[in-house]
Amino acid sequence: MDQKNKLIIFDTTLRDGEQSPGVTLNIEEKVAIAKQLSKLGVDVIEAGFPVISPGDFLAVQKIAQEVGSLMEGREHIGKPITICGLARAVKKDIQVNYDAIKYAQRHRIHIVLATSDIHLKHKLKISREQCLQKAIECVSFAKSLCSDIEFSPEDAARSDPEFLVKILGAVIQAGATTLNIPDTVGYKTPSEFGSQIEYLIKNTPGSENVVWSVHCHNDLGLATANTLAGISNGARQVEVTINGIGERAGNTALEEVVMNIHTHPNTYPVYHTINTRLLSSISRFVSDLSGVIVQPNKAIVGRNAFLHESGIHQDGVLKNKETYEIIRPEDVGVFTSNLLLGKHSGRHAIKQRLEELGYSGSTLSESQLSDIFDRFKHIADSKKTGVTDDDLCAIASETMAKHSTSKNQTLDSSLNLKINDVVGFEAQEPNPDNSDSEKTENMFYELSQVQVITGTGSISTATVTLKDMFTGKSITDTALAHSGPVEAILNAIKQAMNLDTILKEFNLSATSVGSDSVGKATVRIQENPSLNDNTISPENYPIFTGIGVDTDVLTATANAYIAAVNRLLYQKSETSVRRSLLKDRSTSV
Repeated sequence: MDQKNKLIIFDTTLRDGEQSPGVTLNIEEKVAIAKQLSKLGVDVIEAGFPVISPGDFLAVQKIAQEVGSLMEGREHIGKPITICGLARAVKKDIQVNYDAIKYAQRHRIHIVLATSDIHLKHKLKISREQCLQKAIECVSFAKSLCSDIEFSPEDAARSDPEFLVKILGAVIQAGATTLNIPDTVGYKTPSEFGSQIEYLIKNTPGSENVVWSVHCHNDLGLATANTLAGISNGARQVEVTINGIGERAGNTALEEVVMNIHTHPNTYPVYHTINTRLLSSISRFVSDLSGVIVQPNKAIVGRNAFLHESGIHQDGVLKNKETYEIIRPEDVGVFTSNLLLGKHSGRHAIKQRLEELGYSGSTLSESQLSDIFDRFKHIADSKKTGVTDDDLCAIASETMAKHSTSKNQTLDSSLNLKINDVVGFEAQEPNPDNSDSEKTENMFYELSQVQVITGTGSISTATVTLKDMFTGKSITDTALAHSGPVEAILNAIKQAMNLDTILKEFNLSATSVGSDSVGKATVRIQENPSLNDNTISPENYPIFTGIGVDTDVLTATANAYIAAVNRLLYQKSETSVRRSLLKDRSTSV
């Protein structure tokens, strides 16, 4: 085989992944995920779509400022991650994009413009010639701001090959450095998509001067296969997401592409620099923050990926693991620890185990470690058996989600945000004085106590006591429910907070085995649309995720619901500040 090339891993979890139905990530959650992606060894993060909203702009800008210079876990790569933002082929989009990403040491502008006849006719309502001119103008403008320019012809898989060659050759001349070929609707088969990549590289003028990339969707379940076919035919960048989350049926899963290359080193003409031992931990982390549950039989990171129930399989694995395991579990961060954690374990042992599981360095602050240790002690006191790795990961996810928004810092950012009537959002200067010690947790309410009376054929009664984190006062309320204790608890919390929400999803799982297993509750809620608010359609109300962990599943449920409500209340307060800012701005000009 010829000399291998480095495969560029372009992660779009924070942009295309967040477009999954119902996924809402706040600014600090996006920063936390970006830090994990940097440590994982990802080469490029598509941090968001800055022009879409002030919140998206701030998130991309904050990632550029805080993640764009990190080197933890990247010593073998030798350079920090590239921070990328998405823009339509519109000069305002491109300028706003640059204003958000420019603080990163390495930054990239990604321009997308549809090229298929069906998109040109029905969506953009422009001719092929107008599309060509728009592409050249926008890439040229982007090049005047930034040296690293990526161009994506949206719906390329269904575009005319000759027109693609023409427009791709033109944007190379205009300054594009990466050409990304998307199968936007997951239409192609692997042989078709591989042939398309080969054709474009062979026939596009200047193709040897750019990096060729692929971005595949999973509508027919072929995203990973198509991506690998692209690599085999000349692509040297892949656009992927953690757990394959994304629009409709999702995107190509990062872990699947990486482990295919890892497992078949002599098959593909590329190598990767991903720390595969962090795959399981970042999969859990993204799942917890996004609220998108990983299916048990998901390749590489699913709960059942390394479990063997068949007697024949178990016998084979006991004799030699290679009989039924083509990947060593520890290579993706799944392994059994010899360190037994229990109620007598100290803070140092917990910290060491967290580091082994991928939660280290910049991932956890001292205050988060303290909270994890406190929660660990509570869980350990409630369990007869030791605390498992999955228990500890669940505790870490719960704590990181709770700490995920710095109220003071993010609201200050909103207050400092400037709105430019011509271009859009101007970047704020980095504030070096914003230290972790000054951050205030996003906590409006905290659960003090929950008591439930329930039984077969009876009406469930729940009494909850909440602590108002701003006044320090306690609020107690009681509610009834015909359908069981969970509904009674949620009704009592809603009454105590005087907030009407809709439960969109409720998931309860055990993180280990046995009657004293830790219960992990995940809830997704949406504010009940007001009859008086006609400005926002009900389907556009954001959905918020909360996580709760406890050996008592009802307590875990209550904590998860309160965590989701805290996020909802935070966004309402942040939106109120932004509206006031815009109102003040409009009256002063």
